Amino acid sequence: MLDIIQQLEDRRSEARLGGGETRIAAQHGKGKLTARERLDALLDTGSFEEYDTFKTHRCTDFGMETQRIPGDGVVTGWGTIEGRPVYVFSQDFTVFGGSLSETHAEKICKIMDLAVQNGVPLIGLNDSGGARIQEGVASLGGYAEVFWRNVQASGVIPQISVIMGPCAGGAVYSPAMTDFVYMVRDTSYMFVTGPDVVKTVTGEVVTAEELGGAGTHSKKSSVADGAFENDVEALAEMRRLFAFLPLSSRETPPVYETFDDPARIEPSLDTLVPNNPNKPYDMGELIEKLADEGDVLEIQKDFAPNIVTAFVRLNGSSVGVVANQPMVLAGCLDIDAARKAARFVRFCDAFNIPILTLVDVPGFLPGVSQELGGIIKHGAKLLFAYAEATVPKVTVITRKAYGGAYDVMASKHIRADVNYAWPSAQIAVMGAKGASEIIHRKDAGDADRLAQHTKEYEDRFTNPFIAAQRGFIDEVIMPHSTRRRIIRAFEMLKTKSVATPRRKHDNIPL
Repeated sequence: MLDIIQQLEDRRSEARLGGGETRIAAQHGKGKLTARERLDALLDTGSFEEYDTFKTHRCTDFGMETQRIPGDGVVTGWGTIEGRPVYVFSQDFTVFGGSLSETHAEKICKIMDLAVQNGVPLIGLNDSGGARIQEGVASLGGYAEVFWRNVQASGVIPQISVIMGPCAGGAVYSPAMTDFVYMVRDTSYMFVTGPDVVKTVTGEVVTAEELGGAGTHSKKSSVADGAFENDVEALAEMRRLFAFLPLSSRETPPVYETFDDPARIEPSLDTLVPNNPNKPYDMGELIEKLADEGDVLEIQKDFAPNIVTAFVRLNGSSVGVVANQPMVLAGCLDIDAARKAARFVRFCDAFNIPILTLVDVPGFLPGVSQELGGIIKHGAKLLFAYAEATVPKVTVITRKAYGGAYDVMASKHIRADVNYAWPSAQIAVMGAKGASEIIHRKDAGDADRLAQHTKEYEDRFTNPFIAAQRGFIDEVIMPHSTRRRIIRAFEMLKTKSVATPRRKHDNIPL
């Protein structure tokens, strides 16, 4: 018996070495952790339970039968993060460059099936050279099996992808279908076709970083939700993100103890909005002052900064925040902002996370490029997302809420549950000056009369009270009491139940 036990330990030691000491050293030389080191950093100490440790590929072409390494380039299993379970896979670049074979895919598919069955999130750590060419269509079939499971799991369990090395060709589509995608600066890349293929086909010369680096995808393409300096920082932030999320759509997010008084008054908010309606202020300051202990986890921080999407806790409970940012483009909604916010709203709704909307929006960004780029359809995505969301929705209008953008940003008319406004709120079809110029065209050449008309319009319409009189605003509140009011609103809405029309699925304007 002791001999058999020793044989098992020897086999485990071999599997833990992956591609061997030389390749592990090469991985470290690139500033990257190994697959197992990453799992050690992500999961609670001693919690990892590995599956398929000894699984190897079945390929016999191109001499592959002589190159069988236990685990076949991916470490799979489950563990815990702060005591809560999570299924994980971590691709091992030291084994065949982390390339995906038929058996490599089978290992990933096994834990995906278990994650859905047991209602537990899935985190994938991607570091792969792509399909294993020696296996041909069997490798491609493996990718498709993973893709199919990504779709089946969508909206059922949270799926998180961390790109920690190359991710090219078909490999990019699995992360793209997950809920969150994060990258590591300088060591991770995502592209359908690499720089060499691009140069051959189109003649364009581009570096891997420019084509698919962390900066490109977190700032320009929106493929990535964030980028981190190194593996350790990325994995630490994944633990932080995980703490805001429920295990599945069948559950609510965890509630944490907080020492921040839910009735806390914040006097500084009374002077946050400038007297000059054209002067910007930082909506991030408001979010921090509302959140428990000022803890804010922003999503897609570097993309479309004219709108903020973030997770916070209010009285210990997770809340998704969508907020116009007056510091960028005056907080206008544009194509990128609408897409960013719509996806975030849909995620929150899928996983029972209440939504807080902070509104200061002068309208949709005008311009030929926006219209030709499809702002109508992209703006409709955000409208659709809010209208279909059945989680508790609380809205606070801090300043401007003009035109169609007022409707889109979780207005009472698309079934927000509680709508508050600050005394500084301006709810109108458009700004006073523009409205006066349209209404009083006959006075276009008389600056004094136009100024008078503008002042009259401001006094009559650019305030929250017309909307409050009609019941479109539930209450005009003092800014300093905002945290207390929204926490109480969400507490009241915890038992919310909404009946939706029977249908196979909706058809959001993609």
